[in-house]
Amino acid sequence: MHRITVIGGGFAGLTAAITAAEAGAKVTVYEAHHTLGGRARTAEGPYRTNEGPHALYNGGPHWAWLRQRDLIGPLAPLPPLEAARLRLRYRGVLRRTPPFALLKLLRPGLAQAPVDVDFLTWATGIAGEEGARAAAHYSAVALFHHDPGALSAAFVQERLRRATRLPPEAHYPRGGWGNVVERMATRAWNLGVRMETLARVDTLPTDTPVVVATSLDAARRLLKDDSLTWTSGRTALIDLAVRTRRGDAFVVSDLDAPGWIERFTAQDRTLAPAGEQLVQGQIPIGPRETKADGIARAEQLLDLGFPGWRGRVTWRREAVANGRTGAVDLPGTSWRDRPAVDRGDGVYLAGDQVAAPGVLSEVSFNSALTAVSLALGHQGRQALDLKHA
Repeated sequence: MHRITVIGGGFAGLTAAITAAEAGAKVTVYEAHHTLGGRARTAEGPYRTNEGPHALYNGGPHWAWLRQRDLIGPLAPLPPLEAARLRLRYRGVLRRTPPFALLKLLRPGLAQAPVDVDFLTWATGIAGEEGARAAAHYSAVALFHHDPGALSAAFVQERLRRATRLPPEAHYPRGGWGNVVERMATRAWNLGVRMETLARVDTLPTDTPVVVATSLDAARRLLKDDSLTWTSGRTALIDLAVRTRRGDAFVVSDLDAPGWIERFTAQDRTLAPAGEQLVQGQIPIGPRETKADGIARAEQLLDLGFPGWRGRVTWRREAVANGRTGAVDLPGTSWRDRPAVDRGDGVYLAGDQVAAPGVLSEVSFNSALTAVSLALGHQGRQALDLKHA
């Protein structure tokens, strides 16, 4: 029987553990925290927050994989009325519809954007500079970067298409992502996976293949490999509970700068006590910007979409997520240029900043399947076909 060690009990680590156990391997997971889930943890009540706004996209292979194993669970349906309350800040005011120039970048049949040109340059040639900037800023909902226009045009285009697709790809597990993690942990347990929490690993085991399913920063320290770096985002996060008021926006997306505010209780009332609404926002901030800069921009969006919110706040939390928002690809690079999954000597990487395709959590999923496939000796990668990417 194969034995595999997985370091990290987040989405990537649990995916790797389940995949390996289903293939007959004996798996041990080591998680440094007292709970599993990584960035997919959901806080215990009364306000069931994730680490920043979270959504599960149904356009990637992880959706079918989770569905086949009944790991997603009940989804929070979006009331039709709330969909009409999506607002866009453009030229300083709220709008119900995007500018026409932005729509030029969403039309069917538009050519694949190039990898080696920045998005703003490529998109300006199609929609003009103003439309290109609005599209770049809108795409921040799936990028978490302070300057999306400076990234690879191909990289941004894929995320813009996924974020604007109708019907929407984004779905919300009822009760938060933590419920998905609990189902994954239960499946792993039933497959015989040994899971140890509060178990920080400082030295790699040498008697089994190892899947390092941590952040790239943690992997760099553990493996003592300075090459394990990649560009990511830096985001100011704001979580609010406010007393319910009729007419509050569902989403406020900033087209004047990158940023996004969402009322998560619009689709899932279980996330906050009765009579209160849970609002979460992410504002990408540049290297020289402070958390206060990002929070100030978030408050501008709140002023527009949630009138009188300051007098209705019942709970508030702020934070900065630095390098914890997935990989972003600069012009001339793609997912293939990120740190390779196979590190040699039986060590494999999994996570959202490594060489695997996909959007957001799909990168963690695809890299986890690749890592297990290689660890078990399946050189043909039967578990994952990357040819489509």
